[in-house]
Amino acid sequence: MSSSAAPVVNAEYMAEIERARRDLRALISSKNCAPIMLRLAWHDAGTYDKKTKTGGPNGSIRFPEEYSHDSNKGIKIAIDLLEPIKQKHPNITYADLYQLAGVVAVEVTGGPTIDFVPGRRDSSVCPEAGRLPDAKQGASHLRDVFYRMGLSDKDTVALSGGHTLGEEAFFRDYAESHKKLSELGFTPSRSTSCKSCDKPKMLMQAAAGVAVAAAVAAWAYLCESKKTMG
Repeated sequence: MSSSAAPVVNAEYMAEIERARRDLRALISSKNCAPIMLRLAWHDAGTYDKKTKTGGPNGSIRFPEEYSHDSNKGIKIAIDLLEPIKQKHPNITYADLYQLAGVVAVEVTGGPTIDFVPGRRDSSVCPEAGRLPDAKQGASHLRDVFYRMGLSDKDTVALSGGHTLGEEAFFRDYAESHKKLSELGFTPSRSTSCKSCDKPKMLMQAAAGVAVAAAVAAWAYLCESKKTMG
């Protein structure tokens, strides 16, 4: 596997993360691009395979080999929007930047504060096409994909609220499940928690009894949407 060294997450790196967070808030608010930023974060992370320990949130989606997959149609817009922020904060890995963008997208739209821990390394190895969910294949396929990542049915249902940004449809456990997704294949150090991550999570209430079928609809948006911006 061709991957860069993990970033040194010291006080300077943490300060850079916080500066990038402010820039991301400004970008996402001004461009109204929260949905596609969340989609970028999910699609970079959602290729993870817990058995082979390949894929996952490693920034590989920035390469044409991966962003040209059918399931990533339109994702290049998010990649291009984030490039100026990457150039402004060159020490931050693409892997961290893309997941931070997803976290900020949730927060900007009134969702819960998600614990973000930096330290992901970048990779130039792109996973094969077909690892992301295909809504046309139904709920059992969706469950299999989540299990392959190492996520649970609870995570599947919680994360299904992600496509309804701004509609108060976040689930009670969304923040926890989003954090798990953003850290697939990544073992954070306890010493690298963000200052802003110490804030209490604002977990919003949601209706109970949501079926896995609802998650299929959510992933249909995330994987097949032709919308490029909200």
